[in-house]
Amino acid sequence: MMKNAFECLLRKRNSKGILPSSSSSSVRCIAQKKNLCSSSTTQTQTAAARTVPRERVECVVIGAGVVGLAVARELALRGREVLVLDSAPTFGTATSSRNSEVIHAGIYYPPNSLKAILCVRGREMLYKYCSVHNIPHKQIGKLIVATGASEIPKLDDLMNRGIQNGVDGLRKIEASEAKRMEPELQCVKALLSPASGIVDTHSLMLSLVGEAESHRTTFSYNTTVIGAHLEGNRIYVHVSETKHLENWNVRNLLHPELVLIPELVVNSTGLSATALANRFDGLHSGVVPSGYYARGCYFTLSNTRFRPFNHLIYPIPEDGGLGVHVTLDLDGQVRFGPDVEWIEGIDDISSFLNRVKMLMGYPVLLTFSELSHLV
Repeated sequence: MMKNAFECLLRKRNSKGILPSSSSSSVRCIAQKKNLCSSSTTQTQTAAARTVPRERVECVVIGAGVVGLAVARELALRGREVLVLDSAPTFGTATSSRNSEVIHAGIYYPPNSLKAILCVRGREMLYKYCSVHNIPHKQIGKLIVATGASEIPKLDDLMNRGIQNGVDGLRKIEASEAKRMEPELQCVKALLSPASGIVDTHSLMLSLVGEAESHRTTFSYNTTVIGAHLEGNRIYVHVSETKHLENWNVRNLLHPELVLIPELVVNSTGLSATALANRFDGLHSGVVPSGYYARGCYFTLSNTRFRPFNHLIYPIPEDGGLGVHVTLDLDGQVRFGPDVEWIEGIDDISSFLNRVKMLMGYPVLLTFSELSHLV
C-alpha cells in the first residue's frame, strides 16, 4: 500500500510537470528496507533514519480520521500537494467511527477560549457543508436536564456560558414543558439548545475523502509514522509499513523504511497524537500536552416498537465528560453513553502504534424495560 501510494504521488507530480526529487528511488527501495536495529534511544533511531531513502513532499497529514481528512481537504483545495498517512487499512477506524455523532452547539467551553470559538464556527460550517454536499444530518435539538434542585445553578451557568459563546436560541424551560416535549423524561428544569444536531459521520468522511482525492491528495493506508527528527528548520518523518510492526519486539529499535521531508506536517492521530509527538527527536517536550485516557461504553436500546425520545438528552456535565446521555442516529436508533472509566498505564508504544482500541466504546444492547433502571 505504501509503495503504491508513493508511486501514485510521483505520477501526479510528473503529470503537473514537476520533476521528482533526488530520492525518488525510495519508492523502489521501500520493500527492501526492513531491518530493525538493536537500540532503544530516539537519537539512535534518528541516526539510523539518515541511512534510508528520503522523499520530499509538500504537506503530510498523519491520521485519516475526520479531523485529518478535513485538514487534507482544505490544504488540497488551496492547491497544496498533500499526502495522508494512516496506520489502519482505511480512513476513520478509531474515534471518528466510535462517537455520539453529535453536532455540538458550543455551550460547554470557557468563553473566549479557542475551543468555544471553533465549536460555534465549526458547527455553522458543518451544517452548511452537509447541506451543500447532501450529507445526512438533522438539527434535532438538545435538552440538558437538571434532575434535582441542587443542579439548577449549574444549568444557569451553562446557559450563561453558552450565551457568551454566541450560541443562539438557548432558553431554560420548566419541567412541564420538558415533559410535553419528551414524555419519558423526568427533570426539574432543562436547558433547550435548538442548534444541536446529529450527523452521519461515515458519509461526512466519505465526502471529505472524495473532495481531497479529486484535488490530487494521495492516501497511504497501512502506513505508520514511527517517529521524526528535526534537522535545521525541517522535520524528517520516519515511515514504515504497518504490517512490518505487528510482531515488533519492543526491545529493538524501530527502523524506518522511508523518510519524508515535508514543508508542513499535521499530527492528527487522535489518541496517538501526544505519544507520537514525543517521538519527534528535537521537538521540545514542553510543547507536547500530556495524554489522559478514558474508556467509555455505549448502550443501545432494542426490542421496542417506538423510540422514547426525539431530542438529544444530556445530564449536567461531569468530570472527564458530558455524562451518560441519550443520542439518536439518523435511523432513529437510541443509544445511551458513554460512561467514563479512567485508564492508567497506557504505554508509549501502544499509543503511538495505535494499539489503544480498547479505549473506544462499543455498544451494549438494552431492552426498553431495562431502560427504566437507567433513567
